Amino acid sequence: MSRHVNMKGPDDAITEMVPEEALEQALTIGTDLYDQAQVFISSMFRTWNLYQILIAIGLFILAHLMRKVLGPRIRAWMGARHDWPKWRMRILVVVHQRLRAIFFVGLIWATIYIMREVTWPSRSYLLSIIGTLAFAWLVIAFLTRLIKSPFLRKMVRYGAWTYATLVILGLLDQAEQLLDAAGFQIGEIRFSLLLLAQALVVLGATITLARFLTTTTAGRVRTNEDISPSMQVLIIKGVQIAFYGAAFFVGVRALGIDLTGLAVLSGAIGVGLGFGLQKVVSNLVSGVIILLDKSIKPGDVISLGDTFGWINSLGARYVSVVTRDGREYLIPNEDLITGQVVNWSHSNDFVRLDIHFGTSYADNPHQVRRIAIEAAQSVDRVLKNRPTVCHIVGFGDSSVDYILRFWISDPTGGLTNIRGNVFLALWDAFAENDISIPFPQREVKLLDSETVNIAMDGSRPNLQKGAAE
Repeated sequence: MSRHVNMKGPDDAITEMVPEEALEQALTIGTDLYDQAQVFISSMFRTWNLYQILIAIGLFILAHLMRKVLGPRIRAWMGARHDWPKWRMRILVVVHQRLRAIFFVGLIWATIYIMREVTWPSRSYLLSIIGTLAFAWLVIAFLTRLIKSPFLRKMVRYGAWTYATLVILGLLDQAEQLLDAAGFQIGEIRFSLLLLAQALVVLGATITLARFLTTTTAGRVRTNEDISPSMQVLIIKGVQIAFYGAAFFVGVRALGIDLTGLAVLSGAIGVGLGFGLQKVVSNLVSGVIILLDKSIKPGDVISLGDTFGWINSLGARYVSVVTRDGREYLIPNEDLITGQVVNWSHSNDFVRLDIHFGTSYADNPHQVRRIAIEAAQSVDRVLKNRPTVCHIVGFGDSSVDYILRFWISDPTGGLTNIRGNVFLALWDAFAENDISIPFPQREVKLLDSETVNIAMDGSRPNLQKGAAE
């Protein structure tokens, strides 16, 4: 007889199995399985059962030999399919890896069909079980290849193999009772090895489905040219949160776990985390604002303080900015919202650059302006459809000062290099037209000793007169 301990709470009574009873139930199930195993092993030595085992072993050896012979030929045929898409080639690779199992399943079911037509069905019963197991394991192996994570793939594969084997052998009920006996109960939820196994399989399947849907949706969004890059990032992030959140809640609900208590607990934890992680939350909210207002997007060229580069990616907490020297700065989203950011390519990619230079007073300024404009327009990246201008901005101590203004449309290609190329073009053009670039000069005049003495006497104070007074 079963014994239970009634634990009465404020609302109702909660029943929990004592450890002695759980151990007794586990021993009973174990004994039952042991007896079934003995009967199964003893039946193996019967004549037709032994024949079926030998036939299965022979078919496996034949499948192995077929793989040895046909495997290289199939691989060579696959190598000649250069025009096939990648997804089809991947399927062929998976099939080639499972050739032995495919050959074995085909051979054993062909043998089962022939034996059922020739002799009694009971003489192929054991082969039917082996064939069903082989086919189920092969299908599971193909389906689990869709899981990219190696750890998750192995976990789901071995769990599905175990479940399929228990179902085919008719041992599922005993296995569930044995796993359920090893557990404990907290409140209305019973934790056991059975619940753990179900949780691993259900959560693995739902997370795999969520990852597949997320990847597919992200690929479609990225190929849609009508959606801006910032909105693409926002949509992909939202889809990831929605699918993975739904997968978690569906998996937990499928296990029969009530989430009402977790909602209250998560609310209390959220309040505490809100005070402790204000900066993190601020960066998260700022990231959403950046994606919504489209102020910056991947590929934009920005300047923030001393940092100049292009945006590589938009994250939930930070923005990755890559500079021309290969450094990658992770700038918090809050700094981009509260600080002053120069976006060189916000509304368009046109950027105007200024260069200051000076020439001698002896050079004709009209000629200098014309030569400077022609020199700037001879550089490849300088736009020809936007006017390049040169103006006099002042008369300096040693030179006439000019400013040269030109436009480019590819700020991601760098600003310092284009300025350097324009300076080189000015140098070559000025040298070709005999235009000099002056620099400050100082004149040193040497005086003779008599002049120096007169100057010193004139500057020396009259000490005697001062003393007499």
